[in-house]
Amino acid sequence: MQILFIFYDPMSAITLATLHTGDIAAIVSIHAEEALHQRLLALGFRTERRIELIRKASFGGPIQVRIGTTDILLRVNEAAKIKVRKL
Repeated sequence: MQILFIFYDPMSAITLATLHTGDIAAIVSIHAEEALHQRLLALGFRTERRIELIRKASFGGPIQVRIGTTDILLRVNEAAKIKVRKL
């Protein structure tokens, strides 16, 4: 039996909103109000799930992310509530 420990430095966690186009990351945590948190869970946002930033709209518009085979558009203020770790 093997035991795998995954350690990450909380200081290395950044928000999804700060990623650049093409960056791939793993979700560390979601710090949002209950309604948004439930919506994100329903869309597949789970801890340690791989997420890729596809594109950012100009002038603070929405960002497009890919989780698995699903593309999702998020407001920048929503993306700022999702902590990720770059892979």
